[in-house]
Amino acid sequence: MQQILTYIFIALYSVTILGVVLVIITENRNPLKTLPWIIVLVFAPVVGLVFYFFFGQNLSKQRIISRRTRKRISMRLVETDETGRAEIPEQWKPLARLFESAAHAVPLYGSRITPYTDGNAKMEALLNEIRRAEHHIHLQYYILCDDRTGRQLRDALVAKAREGVRIRILYDDVGCSGVKKAFFESMRREGIEIHAFLHVRFPRFTSKINYRNHRKIAVIDGRVGFIGGMNIADRYLDGPGWGTWRDSHFRIEGRGAAGLQASFLSDWSATTKQRISGAEYYPPVGHFSDGILQIVPSGPFGKWRTLLQGDSYAIAKARRRIWIQTPYYLPSEVLNSALQTAALAGIDVRLMLPARSDSRVVDLASHSFLDDMMKAGVRILFYKPGFLHSKLLIIDDDLTVIGSANMDFRSFEHNFEVNAFVYDADFNARMARIFENDARQSHALTPAEWFNRPRSRRWTESLMRVFSPLL
Repeated sequence: MQQILTYIFIALYSVTILGVVLVIITENRNPLKTLPWIIVLVFAPVVGLVFYFFFGQNLSKQRIISRRTRKRISMRLVETDETGRAEIPEQWKPLARLFESAAHAVPLYGSRITPYTDGNAKMEALLNEIRRAEHHIHLQYYILCDDRTGRQLRDALVAKAREGVRIRILYDDVGCSGVKKAFFESMRREGIEIHAFLHVRFPRFTSKINYRNHRKIAVIDGRVGFIGGMNIADRYLDGPGWGTWRDSHFRIEGRGAAGLQASFLSDWSATTKQRISGAEYYPPVGHFSDGILQIVPSGPFGKWRTLLQGDSYAIAKARRRIWIQTPYYLPSEVLNSALQTAALAGIDVRLMLPARSDSRVVDLASHSFLDDMMKAGVRILFYKPGFLHSKLLIIDDDLTVIGSANMDFRSFEHNFEVNAFVYDADFNARMARIFENDARQSHALTPAEWFNRPRSRRWTESLMRVFSPLL
């Protein structure tokens, strides 16, 4: 009897493995992604099934945030008065249309953008805006820690809640997995509405553990918003313990805040099933500049990978320069090839990475891509004072990309992210000066030192590269 049960188990297990392999094949994925999963499932079926369940399922056809909801919310952003407005540069008009088609991201005019390059300045600015709030405060963070910084924010929010200001908070369930429930409950007791995005609950949502909300958004009274790379935690102010934490965050005043509002309310609707609208969430605001921007959300569910498509298009259309800051460089083949092609064509391509990151494994995988980049003529800069966590893309003299997305598989394929594409020469020049200042504190990698690194390190980098889609 035991032998019969063993045969039945082996038969069912084999059918399961074969079924999963057939599902992967019929999903018509990129062959570079399909073959590794098949190999793992065939040669290490137990481990392969576990990893596939958590990290491998293709959920792109599912809808967490419906296109109808996103479109309905975005309709409030459309401006009817076009007299006297600046125009999107001709070179970038197709890019703007791409975002309108794929993400309902409409061009927004006249915003004032203030950059912050350290956590203390950003936190002070955010708290100042919270103190001025009169109607509502909307916050969304991947990480919201119960530490000195988190408690400082909590106390400021509680004070405003007691004044009658409506406060809504979204946090990521995995990003905040180490935070005790009491921290969030202390805010709920004060009337603050706070929810985890995409709860990881066994068994229903366990397969979605690989899909996280990495956005960092704050909107105060619909008039001021914040976007960038800084979460709420002490390390974003004090550093990682072995240097400074160099990051970028931005205060947006004017119509751009409405774009952040639409992104937040789309996620709020998906999480709580509450549809929030009304003129009080999109108040009239002044025009503070001639700049134009688009707030572009992107996520793993749905057909398009909007930020990957946008960055790839912009890089391919660059004429003079492409300057990049990213903490992790794990690019798709399309993006990697576009950067190498641009460098070979004589365009000034610079890639700034941290000399040391917060992940040794990611460092090794990132470095495996640098050989071909250097051979193509890309200038590689290693930022030395601490951990470079900034996300920045400067194209030519009139396009700048800021926001939450790293230049890696996770941000482009698996995370919910939001970037601002800014069509503004003045802002572009300001960010270029910040990049150049960081470059003066960086080590410019030379081919001689890079290609003479130990062979054992090269092998380790190549091995880690295999796992780059999962990092």
